Amino acid sequence: MSPKRSLLLSILCAASLSACAQSPSSAAEDPAADAAAPAAAQIETAPGTPEDRARKAILSINPDIRIDSIAAAPLEGFREVIVGGQALYVSDDGKYLLQGSLFDIEAKKDVTQAGVAEVRRKLLAAVPASDRIVFAPANPKYTVSVFTDVECGYCRKLHQDIAEYNKRGIAIEYLAFPRMGVGTPDYELMVSVWCSPDRRKALTDAKDGRRVPSRKCENPVASQYQLGQRVGLTGTPMIVTESGVQMPGYLPPDALLSALEQADADAAARASGG
Repeated sequence: MSPKRSLLLSILCAASLSACAQSPSSAAEDPAADAAAPAAAQIETAPGTPEDRARKAILSINPDIRIDSIAAAPLEGFREVIVGGQALYVSDDGKYLLQGSLFDIEAKKDVTQAGVAEVRRKLLAAVPASDRIVFAPANPKYTVSVFTDVECGYCRKLHQDIAEYNKRGIAIEYLAFPRMGVGTPDYELMVSVWCSPDRRKALTDAKDGRRVPSRKCENPVASQYQLGQRVGLTGTPMIVTESGVQMPGYLPPDALLSALEQADADAAARASGG
């Protein structure tokens, strides 16, 4: 492999964990997990279009990359390609690839995140409520999806304050992300949690270090692990708003409420042209 091709492959591996990163024990080593995980499906494009050339350019570098979106980029002459929760920019002739944030100087904002957030929103909206572990107040003002791991210190810290998040009108909807990978003891424990008759209690017990009886069932843990990779997860807990905006890591209850209020204000400003 030439140095240039190797560099481009490294770029795409960094941009798409689901295509390039291997967990300590992959889903291929666990038939049950493999059956639970959805098959990769490539996006379709009309032949001869800039979108088609962008798709072919990406797949020529790594045919295993899963592309989630191809659309017109804020940069003239380029398509925005979303892979692994990150944006890449491919020239309309399929010749050039750019990676990194695109900043609108006049508007003073990062325009890269809008496309990424929309892809996250669509992917998370497809996860049914029955596959989540939900801690919510009666009438939540905000709802966030949280990719969590039972061994993660900050995940445990967040869960210790679950009642405080709820008091502030924030519903927490947990998705599974066993950081050590599919087939590991961490993964098996999260499967036991999701297979428990009382998932909320089992998750609390696991995060508090109490024993959770081992259980097996049809479960979404492997598919949610893959989903976390697709939406660009780099660490747990990953907190994502209903509009697909990623919060900056763990936030205490008051800080998360402030961040959600600010996100609402920013969205209102954009809608009004401000």
